[in-house]
Amino acid sequence: WEDDFDWEPSYNIAPTQISPVLLNDGKRKVKPMCWGLVPSWAKDKTIGAKMINARSETLREKPSFQSLIYQKRCIVISDGYFEWKREGKKKKPYYIRDPDGKLLPMAGLWDEWVDKQEKRWLTYTVITTDPSNQINHIHNRMPVILDKPEMDLWINFDYPPNEALTCLKPYEKLLELYPVSTFVNSPANNSNQCILPTENLNTLTMF
Repeated sequence: WEDDFDWEPSYNIAPTQISPVLLNDGKRKVKPMCWGLVPSWAKDKTIGAKMINARSETLREKPSFQSLIYQKRCIVISDGYFEWKREGKKKKPYYIRDPDGKLLPMAGLWDEWVDKQEKRWLTYTVITTDPSNQINHIHNRMPVILDKPEMDLWINFDYPPNEALTCLKPYEKLLELYPVSTFVNSPANNSNQCILPTENLNTLTMF
């Protein structure tokens, strides 16, 4: 950590909330950032709620992202994520993680926005790509998950963007995924109940 920030792990990070992000602005460091990119040229920060993800296929086309791929690539530190599978008129939440409990570092872009009171806001977006064969029955997108060599490539700006962008592909290594309770649907809920498999929850309710 570069800043004096008292980070507490979260079971349910929602858009506009703070999470730890690894960046390289001449030195690699972890900083607290708000999820939902607010471009430096934005008139206000409300746009961030609409920019939580960036499609890998169109990064070079979108004004909000095209300049960031040169010097503001980042890695979102995560040990899993939620995805919702549509089943009829309902959506069923799933938790997706590494089967050995390792981190799932995600490719992102970040920017700095300054409000009228001169307060600096650091914000980020998570880059998404096509789903792997493990995920495509749940959703038609997935975050770009980086392995160790790709992490170095993504935030090492000695590499040109064209080379760094080769990291943006489906994650084909084994993932663990299982249904969880709709408890996670509310950002106000932030306990390990968010990531417990539904069968475990059913067992708990018997006692």
